[in-house]
Amino acid sequence: MLFLKRFRRKKKLSLASKILIGMLLGLLIGFLIKKLPSSIFIDKYIINGALDIIGKMFIRLLVMLVVPVVFVSLVCGTCSLGGGKKLGRLGIKVIGLFIATTIAAISIALFFANVFRVGAGKTIPHLAKFTVEHQLSIKQTILTLIPNNPVAAMAHGNLLQIIIFAILVGIAISISGRAGKHIAEIFNQFNVVLMKLIDIVMWTAPYGVFCLIVVAFANLGMDLIKDLSVYIMVVIAVLAVQLFGIYSLLLLFLAKLNPLPFFRKMYSVMLFAFGTSSSNATIPLNLEVTENNLGVDPSTTSFTIPLGATINMDGTAMMQGVAAVFIAHVYHISLSFMTYIGIVATATLASIGTAGVPSIGIITLAMVLRQAGLPISGIGLIIGVDRILDMARTVVNISGDAVTACIVSKSEKQLNQKTYNSITQN
Repeated sequence: MLFLKRFRRKKKLSLASKILIGMLLGLLIGFLIKKLPSSIFIDKYIINGALDIIGKMFIRLLVMLVVPVVFVSLVCGTCSLGGGKKLGRLGIKVIGLFIATTIAAISIALFFANVFRVGAGKTIPHLAKFTVEHQLSIKQTILTLIPNNPVAAMAHGNLLQIIIFAILVGIAISISGRAGKHIAEIFNQFNVVLMKLIDIVMWTAPYGVFCLIVVAFANLGMDLIKDLSVYIMVVIAVLAVQLFGIYSLLLLFLAKLNPLPFFRKMYSVMLFAFGTSSSNATIPLNLEVTENNLGVDPSTTSFTIPLGATINMDGTAMMQGVAAVFIAHVYHISLSFMTYIGIVATATLASIGTAGVPSIGIITLAMVLRQAGLPISGIGLIIGVDRILDMARTVVNISGDAVTACIVSKSEKQLNQKTYNSITQN
């Protein structure tokens, strides 16, 4: 009996395995449904009915966690860092790495897009309807960083404003003496409760991912994928270079860490990000894995991961670079060296403040195209396949946050290398 109990315990599937099974089943069933003759009942009541409802309910559960997790974790992280030199040093390192990796990402994307001449020789098909919302000026963007009303910022999910407010609250707590220590303890206890809530929501992850994948692939035509095959392959290729190449080199040379344990332990987070297509929704799991399995100090994790989900979008920047070159080639527009420099700068700035929600990159792409003098209507060329590419670039977005957390924690001599290198996961 004891042997059977141990055997059953060992055979218990991990969350990552369950998510992978849900994702693969979703892919299979989605493609099979697409091959079946069109059925109003299946399309309306199964795909875009029951499965779509379950998938969106799962996303809403995740989004429900975002604001409290970001606010509480950032307050806890800032409190533990203190309001002095350590916070400033950590902030410079984290933001510096975020900007550097984003510039590298967009540069790689532009290089590959030109080498493979994505979009060259294509004719302009019927464009999907796409409208651009009013873009804020640089002055307005800077002013909107400071919340007039923190409660309203939380109600509307304005993460940049929430981050600014949380950091200020954390600094104030850290310099408030005895009263500050009491409030800090309350936030730490609240953070423990939130982690348990995350565990509850994560239990539904395999089912939510299954429904999201079925709906995405059942509604995506194979003909559309074939027409844009070169564009799709180049985007996936540059994302792979960033994920497995650039991030591995950063871990190896900046932190002297073996990249293999990182990818092995981030496996479940990457699958989750792929299934949800949301950096924000992945914050809770990313926090848990980075701290417990990669050995990153909690103060670094709670500061870096929520901040990165808002201002570090390497995957999104790469898509925008490839898309800009693709649209330029389709419309037979030549891009000068200075235009490429402008694309790098604009894509980097656009990634800062980009909401970590599905397909938001297609919206900020309008800013990049406008700066480069390219027709915004060209977004209609790629919007049909953006949902599947959004899954892949979200993996890069969240992985970049965890890489930065590992590097910064190691530089601060706070990384538990025994945990990082261990074979087992907590």
